[in-house]
Amino acid sequence: MRLPYLLLTALALLGSAVAQQSAQTPTTATPGIFKGDNFLPPESAFRKVVLDEDQTINGELKDTLVDPMELAVARDGRVFFVERKGVIKMLKPGGTEAIVIAEIPVFSGLEEGMLGITLDPKFDENGWVYVNHSLPETTQDAQGKVGTIRVSRFTLRGDKLDPASRVTIFDNVVQREQCCHVGGSLAFDPQGNLYISIGDNTNPFDSDGFSPNDPRPGRYPWDAQRSAANANSLVGKILRIRPKAEGGYTIPAGNLFPPGTPGTRPEIYVMGNRNPFRISIDPANGFLYWGEVGPDSGSPDAQRGPAGFDEVNQARGPGFFGWPLFAGNNRPYAVVDYVARQKFQDAQAAREKAKKAGKPEGEWPPKPEPWMTSDFKPEFYDPAHPINNSPNNTGIKELPPAQPAFVYYPASPSAKFPVVGSGGRTAMAGPVYHFDEKLNSPHKLPRELDHSLFIYEWTREWIIAVKLDQDNQITQMQRFMPGTKFKRPMDLELGPDGCLYLIEFGTNWGDNKDSKIVRLEYVGEQSAAKSTQE
Repeated sequence: MRLPYLLLTALALLGSAVAQQSAQTPTTATPGIFKGDNFLPPESAFRKVVLDEDQTINGELKDTLVDPMELAVARDGRVFFVERKGVIKMLKPGGTEAIVIAEIPVFSGLEEGMLGITLDPKFDENGWVYVNHSLPETTQDAQGKVGTIRVSRFTLRGDKLDPASRVTIFDNVVQREQCCHVGGSLAFDPQGNLYISIGDNTNPFDSDGFSPNDPRPGRYPWDAQRSAANANSLVGKILRIRPKAEGGYTIPAGNLFPPGTPGTRPEIYVMGNRNPFRISIDPANGFLYWGEVGPDSGSPDAQRGPAGFDEVNQARGPGFFGWPLFAGNNRPYAVVDYVARQKFQDAQAAREKAKKAGKPEGEWPPKPEPWMTSDFKPEFYDPAHPINNSPNNTGIKELPPAQPAFVYYPASPSAKFPVVGSGGRTAMAGPVYHFDEKLNSPHKLPRELDHSLFIYEWTREWIIAVKLDQDNQITQMQRFMPGTKFKRPMDLELGPDGCLYLIEFGTNWGDNKDSKIVRLEYVGEQSAAKSTQE
């Protein structure tokens, strides 16, 4: 799934050296094979509570949820969420239907729209709500149609977001000539820094399922080197900024590139992202987690690169996480001669046109030579010393060393992470849970889930608990509530009550009639034993 339809000078080279020093040191991927060990209580110890849903009443559909995207839970139990067409809603504790607290005009084509929401760390005091939305206006620049993705802040007054309170925190321009990959998730860390995920804004459909690195003139939207691997662009990144009360932001210390580094942007915390659709921060240590929706190639190719992998990544500090030069555990892509490939495709198309016109084979254009012979050995990118030579790259050429994925899997069964299964791929990363014995909440997740990362899948419709050790490496993985149906998990958040809150997007790609907002609660081993006896 692609959601929702993501060199210059000696001074620049010096900047790349600074960038490499500030990047985290490459690490090896988590060792071991994780088959799905049993460390969770039985499924009957948990329950799914529906908070809001589309429903049929007296034969008529009440479509109360229209493409819900991301949610945030306040300390008092109120649930806030956004819908892609620009509606912001609030669900009160004990309520059965969310109320509209704001409607904002958005551009909702090309996978854009209102995609993210989060609450200020001091929301109880200031009522500040942050939303990530695409402005409706489309304009032109030298490359074609463009639009703006904005993070705005509003103040909640009563049951409405006050339109007069709106301030702009962040703007970024993206191309609107072609789809895809927008990202859109928002999250705060314990220090009050705001993280913003932005996809690579690149068309993936003309690169045979491999990385789209087409540098030819006129192919700007097909070149992810201009975005995800461009240190001077905010596209294809996860940004880390400090919002200001009056609007705008400052740059916190510790990002990938120090302010003033030539050929870079100081907002960048993580670069090399394809579509980081959901992000989360471990409140105990500030580690960043996100799911990376990967490309479509079903199998590796010796002359092109690896099969498509989805990834769950862990960033203990800033870094370059590979795309579009590497995938999975730093498996490299080949440097492609797109001119030769196009000549071959054009020649093939000319022969096919003559054939369809009914011409005898002798009058067809000559059969083209393969654009790559079977013995051709292409150049592959080097994860230890990645170079971005695209003419569309406006930043440094020498990039920080690439970081391998924390969890990665293809469409086929994974030998390393077999618990993830097989099929379509849409990896997302949810919260890290830390059991709090002092938290007075009857349905908080149990001690067995202490220090567990939750990952989830829109396409495969599962939630997996990933048990972490003291060094935050994986020790166990297990399906969470495997017998419970989750219809396209869209966002998974941890509430202040220690329960999980989930958006079920619904059966299809949009405009569903079975969307839900649910809470996943722990009801205890005694309840599980009782239900077994009954």
